[in-house]
Amino acid sequence: MAFSCVAALLVVLAVTHGCEAVSLVRRDAPSNVDKLTQLIENMSASITAATQEMVDKMKALEMTSTAQAYMEDSRAKIQPLVEQVQAEATKLQEQVKPYISNIEEHIRPLTDNFNSHVKPLTDNFHEQVKPLTDMMEKLFQQASALCEPGVLDVKAEEDDEGAKGNVRAGQTVQGSEPASEQRAQL
Repeated sequence: MAFSCVAALLVVLAVTHGCEAVSLVRRDAPSNVDKLTQLIENMSASITAATQEMVDKMKALEMTSTAQAYMEDSRAKIQPLVEQVQAEATKLQEQVKPYISNIEEHIRPLTDNFNSHVKPLTDNFHEQVKPLTDMMEKLFQQASALCEPGVLDVKAEEDDEGAKGNVRAGQTVQGSEPASEQRAQL
């Protein structure tokens, strides 16, 4: 970078010297010097910007390659550890298998014994609850049958000397039994 700046400066000085030698008129010299100065400043700024851009790209490239090298190095260091852990886990699993099967052999009679004691209790409970569930099921069926349209036909008759009128609590229209007697039959 410094070499390119020095070379550019020498070229500009040579051009400036040649321009001054050619210029015979003194009044043209200051305008040429100003132009050359401006040209040198522009070239210097352009070279500086290009050099800075190149340096930034090199740093980014260097950083990327450094990160890749670090990742590859870390992967190379971790891979043997992963393989070692997997090997140890396999060994541990093989060592634990006999213990697990031994525990299963000891627990199996206990669970079988527990199941043999609990099974009759659950069967007995089921036998005692079954009639209750059957009765509840019948009750729900009858209740849903009563709720169906057309079962209760309410007739609007006038209540004259014992004639049936509107349905009152405890009475049914279709049958002659009150609702309380129907529930007792369930």
